[in-house]
Amino acid sequence: MDMQFLQDNWMLVALAVVSGAMLVWSFVGARLSGVEQADTLKATRLYNDDALVLDVREDKEYAEGHIPKAKHIPLGQLAGRLNELDKFKNKPVLVTCRSGQRSARACGMLKKAGFETVYNQAGGIIAWERANLPVSKK
Repeated sequence: MDMQFLQDNWMLVALAVVSGAMLVWSFVGARLSGVEQADTLKATRLYNDDALVLDVREDKEYAEGHIPKAKHIPLGQLAGRLNELDKFKNKPVLVTCRSGQRSARACGMLKKAGFETVYNQAGGIIAWERANLPVSKK
């Protein structure tokens, strides 16, 4: 590779390196954290196998529609309410939110608290609804 090109385009090269590192980290980081991503197919299997579904969205979002039988604890309250979930420490837990970002943070909290099998719902309730899976407003 031509050194002059690298010098003239150092910002583009840096951008390519950083974006590549972020892409690699998105795969490796999830594996290292012990939290698996669950697409809608995996989430449906977990739901049907009676895994705990934990919805960490805010009250208003939850009221607009949620996965049936989901336990609702907003992310901001989760640390103080972990004791409510103690009986699920040895069972699979599927954590969901709107898009998968807040649930990823909640998964980290659950793993640190000793939960053995934690799944982050990839795409959150948005992906669930797009797959035409059941949503409850009760």
